[in-house]
Amino acid sequence: MNSFLYYFYLVVLFVVMPFLLTGIIRKVRAYAQGRRGPKLIQFFWEVDKSLRKNPISHTNISDFTHLAPRVALFSALMIWSVVLFEWAPFILIPFFLALYRFAYVSFAMEGASSFGGMASGREILLSVMAEPTFILMILAAQSHIEISVSPQGALIGLLFLSLSFIAILAELAKPPFDDPRTHLELTMVHEAMILEASGKQLGIFDLASSIKLSTLLVFLVKLALEHSKLFKNEVLDSFARELMIAPMVILLAIILGFWESNSVRRKWTWIPEFMGLTFIAILILGTLVKLS
Repeated sequence: MNSFLYYFYLVVLFVVMPFLLTGIIRKVRAYAQGRRGPKLIQFFWEVDKSLRKNPISHTNISDFTHLAPRVALFSALMIWSVVLFEWAPFILIPFFLALYRFAYVSFAMEGASSFGGMASGREILLSVMAEPTFILMILAAQSHIEISVSPQGALIGLLFLSLSFIAILAELAKPPFDDPRTHLELTMVHEAMILEASGKQLGIFDLASSIKLSTLLVFLVKLALEHSKLFKNEVLDSFARELMIAPMVILLAIILGFWESNSVRRKWTWIPEFMGLTFIAILILGTLVKLS
């Protein structure tokens, strides 16, 4: 019975979480800006409406323009299932993230627009800066880091998770690495790559982006809950720790909503230096966590 409830809980998270987290972030961001904001399920209706429409495309396109959204959605679903169900090692995540990014960049370059090319270059820059740090986080997770129950260990673990959250912001192209709130092509990364998308293509891209958001937030929560000594006791068994995923991820979404409403994008010349320092800091903290 516990096994059935466990998998039923994971299936519910698999289906509901991408729509719920996007709705929470939008609602919190609007609340922080003094607006009422959309409903929590508004993103679901937006995706459903987009999937019902046929895309508008120019004549000089290849079949990959129609294939790219599906490749992005497939990649997002694969990393989402790997993180949530853990049916494969986490080290596979960067490969599917690369395939996901390839679909976006190829779609942007296929449109042959100046904004698409500019956004593709920015996306590749972010990936080059963020992927080494993200791989280091995955190696820490696969090595089962153990945060000792002490003030020093808790502080080191908190710093490690905070820097990991920064790397996830870079991977998701969130502030301070990108500012999608402006709706200006000159300041966007993710949105500028899909300016040519419409109808089903836009709906699939939006759904894939939301799934990627859920994946990385759940990965961060699992890194904190399942790979530390803090929750390895007789009070919380493995199923109880899994039940804590949903409230912890919702809390991260609320924090991310406030962060988006109060943070601004920094200059692009600042990003390589900052991500390099983040990588070095995570490398040092990961070593200290293993030694603590």
